[in-house]
Amino acid sequence: MATVPTITLNNGVEIPQLGFGVYQVKPEETAQAVQTALEVGYRHIDTAEMYGNEKGVGEGIRNSGVPREEVFITSKLNNGFHAHDDALRAFDGTLEALGFDDVDLFLIHWPLPGIDVDYVETWKAMEEIYRSGRAKSIGVSNFQAHHLRKLHGETEVVPAVNQIEVHPYLAQDELRAFNAQHQIATEAWSPIAQGKVLDDPAILRVAERYGKTASQVTLRWHVQRGDIVFPKSVTRSRVEENFAIFDFELSEDDLREITALDRNERTGPDPDTFNYIPE
Repeated sequence: MATVPTITLNNGVEIPQLGFGVYQVKPEETAQAVQTALEVGYRHIDTAEMYGNEKGVGEGIRNSGVPREEVFITSKLNNGFHAHDDALRAFDGTLEALGFDDVDLFLIHWPLPGIDVDYVETWKAMEEIYRSGRAKSIGVSNFQAHHLRKLHGETEVVPAVNQIEVHPYLAQDELRAFNAQHQIATEAWSPIAQGKVLDDPAILRVAERYGKTASQVTLRWHVQRGDIVFPKSVTRSRVEENFAIFDFELSEDDLREITALDRNERTGPDPDTFNYIPE
């Protein structure tokens, strides 16, 4: 079994660079998907309150027999609970659903511009959660540089991570550099652009040179750029494929060729306009 490299966050916590995502995994399929991922070797699971499958994540970990302390668990605050006290209650709900006493990382899922509750108020609640020890690290998701600057100016704890959409068609080098400058680790969601990059001729050429799949080459590109990545699949063969990325290394020319595919194309919402709040 491959040893997954770790990244040390700005508070000294270590996070596995490759994780398993459960976005859009059905709640009734989550426990088995997580158990399979842990059997394959993953030790980092990324979920969210809005995914509705935190309970399955907890069940999958317990069913796997892997000790809780060996699994890095991330969840994210539901968009409807940005008010200070609501955020605290929502976090309690996350721990109850997971069935654990703490999480390794808890994130604000979206900045939600234009709503009544400013994310600064939300972050102050996150700081309380962090100081309680029930979240070993806290961070944000889908924050732009200007959102982060506001946090820097009005709060105390620097986010440990910023989870953003990153893939070869949306390289995000400017925001990734801003994160790095402020000791904020970058996590990449939608790492293969919902499958769009897998048919790209440039990526297929690189994959052929290494005898790897387009998905493996793309995930390797993420890892070598220093980002944390968590592909999602409920198919065991694909889960295994996505894990098998540590027995080869892309050349600098290959990295540049893949990065050059950037065309600022999102597969998900724009954080500066997205205001969805679940009913």
